[in-house]
Amino acid sequence: MNAPLREDAVRYQGFSPSRVGALVLRHVYLLRSSWPRVLEVIYWPLVQMVMWGFLQSYLNQQSGMLAQAGGTLIGAILLWDILVRSQLGFSVSFLEEMWSRNMANLLISPLKRSELLVALMSVSVIRLAIGILPVTLLAIWFFGFNLWRLGLALGAFFANLLLTAWAVGILVSGLVLRNGLGAEGFAWTIMFLILPVCCVFYPVETLPEFLRFVAWSLPPTYVFEGMRALMFEGNFRADLMIRALAINGLFILVAGFVFIRLLDSARRAGTLLSLGE
Repeated sequence: MNAPLREDAVRYQGFSPSRVGALVLRHVYLLRSSWPRVLEVIYWPLVQMVMWGFLQSYLNQQSGMLAQAGGTLIGAILLWDILVRSQLGFSVSFLEEMWSRNMANLLISPLKRSELLVALMSVSVIRLAIGILPVTLLAIWFFGFNLWRLGLALGAFFANLLLTAWAVGILVSGLVLRNGLGAEGFAWTIMFLILPVCCVFYPVETLPEFLRFVAWSLPPTYVFEGMRALMFEGNFRADLMIRALAINGLFILVAGFVFIRLLDSARRAGTLLSLGE
């Protein structure tokens, strides 16, 4: 190997923040140049916040536990939107590369698999900020609900929901790489498959006994149980957040392993160049 090739090989070894930044910048430019994309990111969180906010306003006019329970609805829907928008931010950014037939170019470039995933995680945070920040401020204005008053607890909720969303996004991306765009439906539906057992709007005790184990195996369940404990009792359950973090760590490792295996399988099957078909 001659000297220039050896220098290139050394340069491309290791993790490169500049390559991650370049891919993130591509998606920032894509959002900046397309107002419909930005509007779509904000639209659904806003619609859900308004709908559930009006329901909460009605329940607040009632008395007793009904009014107290109503106060958790808008908090639950905002946290649920953080989970869904984070996963869609990851998955849609990945699908943008598929729709533009750019994925094969990325995979034969010096961009590493880990750098691709980190870039998509970063873009998901940007898209989440665009969609959720205005909605949380409007929730204060319209309904007097301030999600930010949860303080440090909100950081723990946010981190765990983000990690779950990334794990699901990585898994969906691997499925699309291996099976083509015919599998993109998972990006839009997979979160709603787990919605009933994540206990977003009701405690785990509401579920039948045989489903409670499934619920406690999902990190979002701990987040929503923690939110209810904080809002009903004023008690931050750090133990729930630690358990959710441990499960999320396992989920991320499994999702990363599955992604690599599916990518290698797609390469062996020779389907990478026909992913846009």
